[in-house]
Amino acid sequence: MDLIKHIKNFAGKRILIIGDIMLDEYLWGKVNRISPEAPVPLVEIERESTSPGGAANVANNILSLGGIPILAGVVGKDRAGDILRNLLIELGIDDRGVISMNDYPTTRKTRVIAEDQQLVRFDRENKVKMDGAERDTLHEFIISKKGDVDAVLIEDYDKGLLNREFIEEIINCFKDCVITADPKFDNFFHYKGVTAFKPNKKEMEVSMGIKLFHDNLVETARITRKKLECKNLVVTLGRDGMFVIGDTGEWRIPHKAMTEVHDVAGAGDAVVSALTLSLTAGASIYESALIASYAAGIEVGKVGVVPIKREELVAAVERREEGRGKRDGLSGYRAIKLSGNRGIGLSDE
Repeated sequence: MDLIKHIKNFAGKRILIIGDIMLDEYLWGKVNRISPEAPVPLVEIERESTSPGGAANVANNILSLGGIPILAGVVGKDRAGDILRNLLIELGIDDRGVISMNDYPTTRKTRVIAEDQQLVRFDRENKVKMDGAERDTLHEFIISKKGDVDAVLIEDYDKGLLNREFIEEIINCFKDCVITADPKFDNFFHYKGVTAFKPNKKEMEVSMGIKLFHDNLVETARITRKKLECKNLVVTLGRDGMFVIGDTGEWRIPHKAMTEVHDVAGAGDAVVSALTLSLTAGASIYESALIASYAAGIEVGKVGVVPIKREELVAAVERREEGRGKRDGLSGYRAIKLSGNRGIGLSDE
C-alpha cells in the first residue's frame, strides 16, 4: 500500500463540488480583561479576514490538494457574495456554476478568535429558495459537466439548495463516476447509491434515531449502509477516529492529530475532500479513509478553517512512517479490521 503515491496522483483530478456556499469571516484579537458590562471576555479586535466557506471551502481544499475544483451553488447579490466571488477568482476556482440570487443573503459564519481559541461564532443565514429560471440555470450547468469530471462531491449543509429530486438527478446523471456525499439531516436518506457516504456521529445519531456507543456502532452502520444502498460508508467519530464499511471489509481507523488540537472547524471538509480525491486517484476505500484521517489530523491543528496543502499531507504520512515505522502496513496506524459480528475495537495502540 502506497498512500503517498495516491496523494501525488491527486494532481489534475477534476472534481465537481455541488452544495451550500458560505463566506467565513474572522475577527482576530486578544483578551486582556473581562467586560465591565457582563461576565464575558472583552476582545480587542486587531485584524479581520475572510475565506471561502461551506462547499467553497471544500473547493479550496480540492485545489490546495492538487485537484481542479468546479463549484456549483448559489450566493446572494450582496457584499458578502461579491467578496466570495472575488476570493474564488483570486484562488483560480471555476465559479461559472455559482448563481447569484436576488433577495437571498449570502450565508455568513463569523468567528471571533483570540489566543488561537475560538470564543464565539455568529451565523447569518436563510434557506435558499430558487425560482424556476435560477434552478434551471444551475441544473443545466451541472448536467453540462457530465463526462468532464472525475468525481462529484455533494456538500449538504441543510441550507435549502439540495432536495430529494435534485439529489436523485445528480446521482443519476453522474452514476458512472465517483460520487461522494457529506450529508446533514434533512436529506440524509436521499443519497442512495453513492460511492461514499460520509456522515459524522451526530448526523448518524439524529437520522437513525439512536445514540451511538462502542457496542452498537457497527450494527447501526451496517443498517445505515443497507438502507442507503451506498457502496461505502465512512462515519467520522471525532477523537475516536472513523468507522469504515464497504464491500471489501469493515475497519475502525483511529484518529491521530499531528499536533495539538486547536480547532475542529473544517475537519469534516478536509476529510471529504481527501476521501474524494483518493478514490479518484485509484485508492481503495480503506486507503482513502486512511488518507482522509491524516487530513483531519492536520486540519484540527490549524486555527480557523484553513485548506490543507498536498505537501502537508505527504509530509504527515512520511513523518508517521519515519517516526513509528510501518505497522500492519498502515503508516503507524493500527487499524482494526472487523469480520462477522465481532465487536469494534477502540484502542489505537
